[in-house]
Formats: sequence, structure tokens, C-alpha cells
Amino acid sequence: MARLTFDRDEAAKLRDSAREHATAGDGLLAYVLEHIASEGVDLAACASYDDVRARHGLGDDDAARTAGAA
Repeated sequence: MARLTFDRDEAAKLRDSAREHATAGDGLLAYVLEHIASEGVDLAACASYDDVRARHGLGDDDAARTAGAA
């Protein structure tokens, strides 16, 4: 399986951002940033853009304008 991993500097920046979001009260985003910093991203588990559009019933123009669609 393909996995996206981050080098030491990239992971440190993700963790810094996670701390900022946690301090601002956005714990869920902080958790996600910390998780991908340490674990990377399993690309096989990611949905394609076409799958996201189909799931939400969006056309090409709609997807760019709809908040939270992706």
C-alpha cells in the first residue's frame, strides 16, 4: 500500500500547527494534524475527487463552491 510520510521538518510543522489549533479550541483538527505527522497518510484509504463529488451529488462547478464537500 502507498503511504504518504513526512520528513522531520514537515512533521514538526504539522505538530506546531496542531498545537496552535488545540490552543484555539479546535481539538479535532489538532488531533488529525498530530496523527498524520506521526502516522502519515494511507493513500489507499483516501477517496478520489470523483468519488467525493459523486457521494455529494455535485458537478464540477458545484464542488468548488460547496463548503465541506470534500
